[in-house]
Amino acid sequence: MRQYIVDGLPCQHVEVQGDGQHFEAVIVSAAFEGKRSLARHQMVYAALGDKMRAEIHALSMRTLTPAEFEAS
Repeated sequence: MRQYIVDGLPCQHVEVQGDGQHFEAVIVSAAFEGKRSLARHQMVYAALGDKMRAEIHALSMRTLTPAEFEAS
């Protein structure tokens, strides 16, 4: 799943943990600047495309800008 996100979204950092169907991800992208959480999540879902329906049952994510990531 990490590679799917990286291929579809310009990211500075991506961490993914999961069991094959349920995943947790930390995604850091400058593309998230000025966007609310919902818009950020939609960007990740768009990067994953059909894989969200076919291969991934659940995805919990933290979507951060580089500055937010450094501050956390």
